Amino acid sequence: MSRSALVRELIRATLWAAIGALIGSRFGAIWVGVSVMLVLRLFLHLHYMASLRAWLGSPKQVALPITGGTWGEIFDGLLTLQKRNRKRKKKLAAILAEFQASTEALPDGAVVLGPNGEIVWFNAAAQALLGLRLPQDLGLRVPNLVRAPSFTEYFGKGDYSHDVEAQSALNPQVTLAFRIIPYGNGQRLMIVRDISELKRMETARRDFVANASHELRTPLTVLRGYLDVMEAESRGEGALNGWHMPLAEMRSQAARMEMLIADMLKLARLESDVVLSRQDLLDVPRMLAQSLEEAKAMSKNAHRFEFEVQADLRLFGRDTEVQSIFTNLIGNAIQYTPPGGIIRVRWWGDDKGAHFSVADTGIGIAEKDIPRVTERFYRVDVGRSRASGGTGLGLSIVKHALEHHEGKLAVDSELGVGSTFTCHFPPHRAHRGATRSEMRAQAH
Repeated sequence: MSRSALVRELIRATLWAAIGALIGSRFGAIWVGVSVMLVLRLFLHLHYMASLRAWLGSPKQVALPITGGTWGEIFDGLLTLQKRNRKRKKKLAAILAEFQASTEALPDGAVVLGPNGEIVWFNAAAQALLGLRLPQDLGLRVPNLVRAPSFTEYFGKGDYSHDVEAQSALNPQVTLAFRIIPYGNGQRLMIVRDISELKRMETARRDFVANASHELRTPLTVLRGYLDVMEAESRGEGALNGWHMPLAEMRSQAARMEMLIADMLKLARLESDVVLSRQDLLDVPRMLAQSLEEAKAMSKNAHRFEFEVQADLRLFGRDTEVQSIFTNLIGNAIQYTPPGGIIRVRWWGDDKGAHFSVADTGIGIAEKDIPRVTERFYRVDVGRSRASGGTGLGLSIVKHALEHHEGKLAVDSELGVGSTFTCHFPPHRAHRGATRSEMRAQAH
């Protein structure tokens, strides 16, 4: 109650007391008159309080008394607040109805989750994709209904920065993608999408690339054989004399096509959902020493190499895939670094896992190109890449090989200064000590 309202209420009480004193003075009992009037005033307050309590319990059935004074101001304020709340409720109801209507039209499933993961609302698409029932499943926690291990792990971790895929419990041929978006006060919106057709298209594309590449190898091998014979004859005095340069160029382009086919087959194997190659504890320092020899031969002593390798650090993984990571990154550094440049190769470990980096003083990459360098056939410098025989698949192979080892590729580059490609492997794949073959040799 404000100070002015309190003053007015005291003035009214004083007037009631004065009237009581005036009436009591006629009967010779002033204080009796004052007491009676104040008790009546008190009963009036109690009546208004009882009316207010009844109205708060059932505002639609009970009407507030019409009166003046402080209680009149209170009742008027409550009625104004009630009207305002009704307008707000209508507005919110209209927004909710619009949201529900729009989500009902979506082909993707939408599920609103409460703070504990309980289902608050879902649209028709979610009902069809997840087999939810209305109203039976309202209030149930979504991990109890979607029991795919990948989704359970995704929901439990609370990291919703990416999607997760899971097989549908209703149809094993259907693959679903889940994405959870936190909002409001502990609430979350779960989006469910059927990506079965996309997965089938990806599989068809991989199969086509693998099959086409495999079928191209045989005729290309035959072509290379004839070109080798013809080029040898072109060096003599026979009929092919004078065709030496064209045949050498044809042989070079055929060799480039073989490299491209080999990389396409390798990429198709890496993109396969099931990787059958064996994993082992790899002697990375030995592998890098071999890569260094190959790099020096490829560079033809045109670059200066600096190697910093932690000698006791091994990696649990697949030999051919890890070797392709090393080969492609070092090869890229040689390809894009002018003669006289420096190429630094590092292999080290810390509490965050194992790390491999290749830094060069080459031409560098523009900032706008960095997010796309791992795309298939994407070239930062088209002319230079083609002139050196690059296929445009090297970094894509690196990306997929890293994904098979739960690793990530970081790229730091500046035009005209150079580039640094760093591969980060998780801690559970790093190992310090001897490999299995070394331990068996020591045992013998």
